[in-house]
Amino acid sequence: MKTLDQYNFAGKRAVVRVDFNVPLDKSFAITDDTRIRAATPTIKKILQDGGSVVLLSHLGRPKGGPEDKFSLKHLVARLSQEYGQEVQFAADALQAEAQASALQPGQILLVENVRFYAEEEKGAPEFAAKLAKLGSVYVNDAFGAAHRKHASTAVMAESFAAEDRVGGYLLQGELDNAKKVLEQAERPFTAIMGGAKISDKILIIEKLLDKVDNLLIGGGMAYTFAKAQGGQIGNSLLEADKMDLALELIEKAKAKGVNLVLPTDSLIADKFANDAATKVASNHQIPDGWMGLDLGPESIKAFSEVVRNSKTILWNGPMGVFEMSNFAKGTETVAQAIADATQQGAFSLIGGGDSAAAVNQLGFSEQVSYISTGGGALLEYMEGKELPGVTALG
Repeated sequence: MKTLDQYNFAGKRAVVRVDFNVPLDKSFAITDDTRIRAATPTIKKILQDGGSVVLLSHLGRPKGGPEDKFSLKHLVARLSQEYGQEVQFAADALQAEAQASALQPGQILLVENVRFYAEEEKGAPEFAAKLAKLGSVYVNDAFGAAHRKHASTAVMAESFAAEDRVGGYLLQGELDNAKKVLEQAERPFTAIMGGAKISDKILIIEKLLDKVDNLLIGGGMAYTFAKAQGGQIGNSLLEADKMDLALELIEKAKAKGVNLVLPTDSLIADKFANDAATKVASNHQIPDGWMGLDLGPESIKAFSEVVRNSKTILWNGPMGVFEMSNFAKGTETVAQAIADATQQGAFSLIGGGDSAAAVNQLGFSEQVSYISTGGGALLEYMEGKELPGVTALG
């Protein structure tokens, strides 16, 4: 993969696929601009070389055509502020060629949401070829979408000569940090897996059992393990068809000498709401009508201790329903333990999605080594799958 520092953009018009899929509130204000800031070094390098920039991105999941709430026009003001100059806007990806051609060195054009066209997600070659006409060099910096073989994330690279396909700083940084964890992990190596479903994490868990010293499992998926071991889990989240798999994973961990740590207690609630009545219960003795929504104090202590004694930490998925303040303690305490370990010299990689949101929301973003911008892409890379967006740059 050709990297940004190996390319001189003087006099070139770079069409840059970024991941500006940022959360917006009801008045279209950006509530978390991490992804915008993450792409800035790439864009600044191109401009400083004397190139111009055409930005392509998706936002949300539009259903069959343009929708105002998914328009990238809502990002123009924030981007102009970020780059210290007026960012131009093209309201239609297929009508943007004239505007792109008119760009002077140092100027930036943002093109409307590529997913307003069904051809984007289908990876249609004709559509990709039209997008390729917007620039003379292709830069992919959208790690968050690198696992998709869409027109703008992979297929359009084919329209450029091999020497004019470049990986941006963010893409390069993501791959370097993932490799560091997978290939150069200092021990003890601890992976913390959370979130709702085992089915989403099964491949990564199996892969990690060959690499880690400790595997901590929290979040909703822990209750399927508890039930599989004969526990009573009340109304907690359950994937009934994954109980055998949970028992298999426990056996595999034993066989490979991995310390698999499951929660022993939970903060339980009588309804899925922040104002629910709560109490602490053993994970195997949750009464009917109650559900586990966070780690209990015993589990928090056990998890924190393992994390604090680690030298490499991978975290993917929250420990509870952290969006509700009364059920955020497990996630917050684990984040604090990761921050403490990092301060002591550990390397910590936070998987994208909810884990990144939790770390940012709870104020730990400056205290961990690296926060990935790609949830799905990072998982697939760690599972050993090919990322079409990266392969296309080769």
